Amino acid sequence: MSALPQHQPQFRVMSYEDLIAICRIEPTIYSHPWTYGNFKDSLDSGYSAWVMEMSGEIVGYALIMMVLDEAHLLNISVSQHYQGQGLGRALLAHMIAVSRRRLATNMFLEVRASNTKAIGLYEAMGFCEMGIRRHYYPTRQGREDAVLMGVAL
Repeated sequence: MSALPQHQPQFRVMSYEDLIAICRIEPTIYSHPWTYGNFKDSLDSGYSAWVMEMSGEIVGYALIMMVLDEAHLLNISVSQHYQGQGLGRALLAHMIAVSRRRLATNMFLEVRASNTKAIGLYEAMGFCEMGIRRHYYPTRQGREDAVLMGVAL
């Protein structure tokens, strides 16, 4: 496990102006990235969307959809250059805190079954596997299962 970088990350609410920078990061870390339209639709829908900055540069972002008292983590991402520095953990902790402030009692997410690093992070943060969503994610050769995970807040 890596320590946080010397400068602490700053968190702020995502704006429409952030989407160009976010859409530069997204395809560098995902084979099937969210589009500008996906992010815009999420903001239009009022989802809780945040960016993480280091020295004024967006290095991560996350979005939560609230449904009653449940938070569904839709996307959590850290720029490839900043991965392995504890920033994913910091961003997830921030989103958990945001969800608690919004009175969520549980948080749920899906993660690619092959993404063992992310699964390890989620487990370290108290998430448990709740099931498998068969053929949930697209791949270059077909579909991949998602692990459904959740944590009580």
